Amino acid sequence: MRKDVINLNKKGNKKNNSKWYIAGIILLILAIIASIAIYFYMNKNKDKENTLAYTDLIKQVEAGNIEKIEMTVGSTSLKVKIKNEDEEKKAIVPNTQTFMELIQSKVQEGNEIELIQNKVNPLVTISQNLFSLLPTLIMIALIVLLFQMQGLGDKGKVYDAEEKDTKTKFDDVAGLDEEKHELAEIVDFLKKPEEFHKMGAKVPRGVLLCGKPGTGKTLIAKAIAGEANVPFISMSGSEFIEMFAGLGASRVRKLFEKARKMSPCIIFIDEIDAIGARRTSNSGAESENNQTLNQLLVEMDGFESEENIIVLAATNRPEMLDQALLRPGRFDRQIMIAAPDQRGREEILKIHSKDKKFAEDVSLKTISEDTAGFTGAELANVLNEAAIIATINKHEAITNQDLDDAVKKVTVGLEKHSRIISDKDKKLTAFHEAGHAIVSRYLETQNDIKEVSIIPRGVAGGYTMYKTNEDKYYISKTEMEEKMISLLGGRAAEKIALDDISTGASNDLEVATKIAKDMVTVYGMSENLGPISLKTDDPNELLIYGEKIEDVIGAEVKILMDTAYNDAQKILLAHMDELNAVAKKLLEKEVISGREFYEIVG
Repeated sequence: MRKDVINLNKKGNKKNNSKWYIAGIILLILAIIASIAIYFYMNKNKDKENTLAYTDLIKQVEAGNIEKIEMTVGSTSLKVKIKNEDEEKKAIVPNTQTFMELIQSKVQEGNEIELIQNKVNPLVTISQNLFSLLPTLIMIALIVLLFQMQGLGDKGKVYDAEEKDTKTKFDDVAGLDEEKHELAEIVDFLKKPEEFHKMGAKVPRGVLLCGKPGTGKTLIAKAIAGEANVPFISMSGSEFIEMFAGLGASRVRKLFEKARKMSPCIIFIDEIDAIGARRTSNSGAESENNQTLNQLLVEMDGFESEENIIVLAATNRPEMLDQALLRPGRFDRQIMIAAPDQRGREEILKIHSKDKKFAEDVSLKTISEDTAGFTGAELANVLNEAAIIATINKHEAITNQDLDDAVKKVTVGLEKHSRIISDKDKKLTAFHEAGHAIVSRYLETQNDIKEVSIIPRGVAGGYTMYKTNEDKYYISKTEMEEKMISLLGGRAAEKIALDDISTGASNDLEVATKIAKDMVTVYGMSENLGPISLKTDDPNELLIYGEKIEDVIGAEVKILMDTAYNDAQKILLAHMDELNAVAKKLLEKEVISGREFYEIVG
């Protein structure tokens, strides 16, 4: 490893120390300003008491009450000693010459006035002027320090190739086999760039990793650096945004200057949509973002062929990015990092379970089957929560029950046994959840019931949990329709069994309505509108289909919702005995397992 790389990495502590040093200076300056303000405030009140107005001064002179006057040549301020008063008073005269003529006339009339005229002291004058300018100088210094803090360094954290932080390898990344294979080419280029240059190949300048949070975008970027054994400079997109114009672009320049000194290396920009969003013609903060993005585009264009620098970036909103970033020569490749499948989840669980103690009957495969749709970060969180629950329950190892409780805690929320619930609300919740379960039981496309509970968790008064033993990449129209029926089963059960409805179905209605709307506007599943996509962020774009298109969409959504609600009621009316039996069991036990549920319904 070259010395210049190691030295650059050691600068981090110095920069952190300098930040604390500057923060200390700012606090000191603020304390000085506060002290000066208090000093002026206290002296201002004191001066008011000891100040003699010019009209009052003339009256005292006319009355012959002045004993002594002390003044400085060239100054309009003076000190006055009045007879029979111990403390001298201050006064300001508008015209010194006129006032002196008045004093001399009174002396000639026989008044005894002691007149003391002091010469000007240059040092005193300079110190007074400096003191009067001190607040202004302090404010200027404070503004300069704020600018320095805003532009202090480039904030990019460097992971040295010889440090522990970059020992992440592809073996530490599970569930992303195809993505690792794609990125292995980047590793080969960083290790043996001359082979590619001889062939005349141009390796991608940048690779954009897209995927929802927690899928492992940052982890796989570190693994590339670890495999290639090169420095890794990590920075968040939000760190480029500053309160002063031009500093974001400056920070981009400093980041790439550092990378050129450390070449070969990897630059990783997390949440790049913070600076890479589409440019606008607006002013203010958006104009500053435009400058920062323009500088990033210039820097990525400015790579020389011998500079072995790869820019990796991550975002969960690729549609927000400016198209200039995505063109060949900048971010040439876009790799989608999706949530892992069942096999990938099992591999991820193996990695995160290395330092945890499990009971002998715990199966990671079973956990992976019950966590369809979970990201790597969510799976790690489940295992951590299970370990915490096992510790609280004083178990010698993590049990299946601990894992089930952890999954429910992560997905549904914390169980709230202490919440006091009235018998009326408990009965309503029991029929609501029983309605979901019974309706789902008689819909072919819906998953099997895993657990039904009327114990509050999170914001929910109860829940119906389903087995998620398969990963779905496509959803059929029938499945979406039956999902809506299942969601509306709770509301239908309230209406049929209790002849009343409650607010408990608000989330069910929200989800079902979204499914119906997507079926009509996104997936083209409306028989009246046909296979057409009406998804748009601008309602005015729909006018090309006619002025009444929104009314047609609304009518189609309502038809789907009404049909689903009627179908849910039909299923429940045909199985009222089972609905009552499940609700009764829930009121007795509060929680029933899937096995207990199917013992009731057959």
